[in-house]
Amino acid sequence: MTGTFGALSLSQTYEKSRTQLPKILHLHQLYYYKFCIFFQFTSMALTHHVLKPTINPPLFSFHRSLLTSKAPLSVQTHINSLFSTPRGHYLQNRAPTFTRRLFIPSVSGIWDALTGGNNNSREAVVAIRRGMLLFRQGDVVGSVAEFDKAIELDPRQKAYLWQRGLSLYYLDRFEEGAEQFRIDVAQNPNDTEESIWCFLCEAQLYGVDEARNRFLEVGRDPRPVMREAYNMFKGGGDPEKLVAAFSSGRENEYFYASLYAGLFYESQKKADAAKFHILAACESPYGQRSDDYMAALAKVHSLCRNWSSV
Repeated sequence: MTGTFGALSLSQTYEKSRTQLPKILHLHQLYYYKFCIFFQFTSMALTHHVLKPTINPPLFSFHRSLLTSKAPLSVQTHINSLFSTPRGHYLQNRAPTFTRRLFIPSVSGIWDALTGGNNNSREAVVAIRRGMLLFRQGDVVGSVAEFDKAIELDPRQKAYLWQRGLSLYYLDRFEEGAEQFRIDVAQNPNDTEESIWCFLCEAQLYGVDEARNRFLEVGRDPRPVMREAYNMFKGGGDPEKLVAAFSSGRENEYFYASLYAGLFYESQKKADAAKFHILAACESPYGQRSDDYMAALAKVHSLCRNWSSV
């Protein structure tokens, strides 16, 4: 039969469909993969799960085969470049484990980067990564310069830049640090640690009592150690009890208990007790081996205070 479809004969239509269909399906697979990544990070940003110690999201495991599909080299290389940090293996392992401080840019920045959005967004993500690296190396001033550059390039990033708030704390820029953490909590009202860090900044500005009056209330943290730390900062408590409660627990729990016990003492101007517990956090197995950003922070804290031994 020689029926027509539009301006093409049936045979021509069939041949065109046969040759174009694989390309269409391939593009569909690529955009489906991008959507999976975007959906995963959006979900984690909204629930803050990406910032918790041990979360095993099934989506990456389920779609792991997409990484080995026949994506164009430029697309695959671009995707790899986004995740080529020491934590890049999370995309390749079947059971990834996310630490609290894994993810760096905002969801909008990730979407721009994946879909070839504007160059400023991609450069902002790179600046954040440089800032985090500089902080880990003890260059706090350099880290703030990179975080500020990221905001200049992409103002959307400021609402998610908790890393900048941490750096500002160690530069004694407490008012700016408190503002950064308050912005962060406004975006994520379940962020326990940003609430605590806002308190730490404001305790230096106004004193402990006023900082507690201004305390940012947030949702329930799924981590027992951070629930106890939050309650201690919010209502007052005994840091020694916090450490004792988790001294026989998981390595990350003991680390966080020691770190926040030390930070609590610092807010109380008790330098010796602060030093003891923060150095204990540094010297703990988790503090020594983990790639957690907060493990690096404990070391930076000791460096900024010129602490070397208990």
